Amino acid sequence: MAQAGHYLDKESGSVVPPIQPSTTFARNEQGDLYNSNRIYARDQSVNAEMAEAILCELEEGASCKIFASGMAAATALVQTLRPGDRIVAPTVMYWSLRAWLIDFCDDWNIKLAFYDPRNEADMVAVVKAAPTEILWIETPANPTWEVVDIQRAVDLAHSVGAQLVADSTVSTPLITKPIEYGADFVFHSATKYINGHSDVVAGALIAAKEDARWERLCKVRAQQGGILGPFESWLLLRGMRTMHIRVERACENAMKLAQYFEGLSGVKEVIYPGLASHANHEVAAKQMTGGFGGMLSIRFEGGKEKTAAIMGRMKRFVRATSLGGVESLVEHRALVEGEGTPVPDDLLRFSIGIENIQDLIDDLEQAIRG
Repeated sequence: MAQAGHYLDKESGSVVPPIQPSTTFARNEQGDLYNSNRIYARDQSVNAEMAEAILCELEEGASCKIFASGMAAATALVQTLRPGDRIVAPTVMYWSLRAWLIDFCDDWNIKLAFYDPRNEADMVAVVKAAPTEILWIETPANPTWEVVDIQRAVDLAHSVGAQLVADSTVSTPLITKPIEYGADFVFHSATKYINGHSDVVAGALIAAKEDARWERLCKVRAQQGGILGPFESWLLLRGMRTMHIRVERACENAMKLAQYFEGLSGVKEVIYPGLASHANHEVAAKQMTGGFGGMLSIRFEGGKEKTAAIMGRMKRFVRATSLGGVESLVEHRALVEGEGTPVPDDLLRFSIGIENIQDLIDDLEQAIRG
């Protein structure tokens, strides 16, 4: 991965892939394409295909497509459903996607049901309540970090003839490979850890096999044009070259910060799958290898106002949306999501970066003490 697919230009000796910005591809005097796989760059980008090949290999899938954003990828997959089909999704998931699902499914007569990711029995009951085409899981689930047992979710979905989609953005393919457990599709907001530098918006889908739904998805991307441009694809590939060391450091930092603040005065709860106190720690230990991710949340004593004040006093953490970059971020998710959010208003979400961990601990501790 550090060598970006072992790229080597034997003419120049370059070890870094070039950017190929061409939008169209020429034909010879007889009208034949010089490269039969390339007509137009809307769906045949050289740089996008380089990134797709590496992601596909990392997830051990059959095919990968990258998109202009995580939302573009997720919505393209949902658009493979037909009117009357049913999708089941968690109540705790990427907030923008949840809001879009509610509107889109209502407009297009697609049945939508939600389950509580904290309660496996509820997921079973909701899935079995009616014929279902897609079961969507997010693990760990942002921002309260429930960990879903992927194997059990796969077995449930397949038992009713549904396909399972796993949002593995937080785990990355370095920690969890859902296809190994039988997932049909893996989704990533590649903006996050896969890129890792907070300078590219991208999404990715990986298929376990190239079935009829995957073929429909490829048509959706080609026809709607939700593609990633050559330069952004090149940046995504550059980000993947350092993903292994970034993710390793973020996991180490997150664990140390979680352990330090668990039980500290003023802290109500530290939510991190790597802690033995986490409700799904055993499941996380089974299906997350090499670390438990760089994301955690902390609930504070004193309610919404005190929690907001703690965030306001931080100096090292950047108060910003998103996650997975080299810099550490903090966000008061209940305020961002607004009315209807299932997130407690005393919770701050932390994306732990690769900085010196003692600097981060000191910053949060002084913010708590006021």
